[in-house]
Amino acid sequence: MTSPQRIVVVGGGLAGAKSVEALRELTSDATITLVAAEPHLPYERPPLSKSYLAGQTPFDEAVVHTRDWYADQHIDLRLNTRATAIDAVGHVVRLTDESTLGYDKLILATGSTPRRLAIPGADADGVATLRTRDDADLIASWFGRDKHLAIIGAGWIGLEVAAAARAADTHVTVLESADLPLLRVLGPDVARVFADLHRANDVDLRTATGVAAITTSGERVSGVGLTDGSHIAADHVLIGVGAAPDVSLAESAGIVVDNGVLVDSTLQSSDPDIYAVGDIANHDHPVLGRRVRVEHWATALNQPAAAAASLLGRPTPYTELPYFFTDQYDLGMEYIGHADPSNTRLVIRGNLAKREFIAFWLDADHHIQAAMNVNVWDVPDQIKPLIVAGTAVDPEQLADTGIPLPRA
Repeated sequence: MTSPQRIVVVGGGLAGAKSVEALRELTSDATITLVAAEPHLPYERPPLSKSYLAGQTPFDEAVVHTRDWYADQHIDLRLNTRATAIDAVGHVVRLTDESTLGYDKLILATGSTPRRLAIPGADADGVATLRTRDDADLIASWFGRDKHLAIIGAGWIGLEVAAAARAADTHVTVLESADLPLLRVLGPDVARVFADLHRANDVDLRTATGVAAITTSGERVSGVGLTDGSHIAADHVLIGVGAAPDVSLAESAGIVVDNGVLVDSTLQSSDPDIYAVGDIANHDHPVLGRRVRVEHWATALNQPAAAAASLLGRPTPYTELPYFFTDQYDLGMEYIGHADPSNTRLVIRGNLAKREFIAFWLDADHHIQAAMNVNVWDVPDQIKPLIVAGTAVDPEQLADTGIPLPRA
């Protein structure tokens, strides 16, 4: 395997840190530089809306590698440094301090940017989105008895923050435009489980609700105005309406972008010297047989190994299935695969009302597209082979808890 002399990785999250780790495992010769926009050592983001936000784990547990590790591995770590543009012809990355980095190969791991709302008051003092450690620290400071947090958006981030806030006795109102939380991801039957869960934990969950403005008193947030003319008083507002892939650098390089950076099965972009991993990678998945872009921890964790090998001359398709998890109150969940509930059949194994079940999404030929286990464990390793092999299943037997799960 012939190593490029200069490799630059842009992105200070899990995907960036795992990229330089994988690269160094495969080559001792290359000069490797990691450009990270934040001042913190590269870290994992799931704890920001889960255990770290709730004060259950220290930030150090989210850090991928110590500062000494980067030094020992001869990784040039550039913290608090933002890449502003890529000259793909000249093979140069431009930085905020107007300096440049030359590269032979480049990995983009720039992640996602929280979506903002184009409504009055969205930039008021006391309004935030959640993406960074500093965001999490700010939001955690809003928790407590006699405080009222309004959350716009009932996606994963919004619901996880709601759970953490309620654990700290914060009064929480969640405002969601759809009829149920997570409706697009889970479909109505499973989405209703999460609606019931949060209402059972005294969250004021308002669905089919439109937001007109974030109201202010002076420059400080005072609440949320709804499209029906009513008003929700709040001390603070979290906007959790999803995220967009940060493709500004990719666009500056002139590579093909469409809902992220279009990459092939090996994570190579339209420029043969540029790869993309993590949230921004719109990946031609060889197992699923379609493009997927997944904003979850497991993608950032696992894609870099394939990208590093491919970049170093050993084309390696990335074949891992999408996986994510959540913890909210007494509910723990894992999801593996990728399914659109609008065009799949839902099969439930277990009890929805007790929140102890496995949900399966099947295509028209009874192939499992995705599965989600709720308060039932050791499931993904059993289901993954069925998805990968494209094994047809019997829906009635799948739903019967008295019959063992099928095998590939």
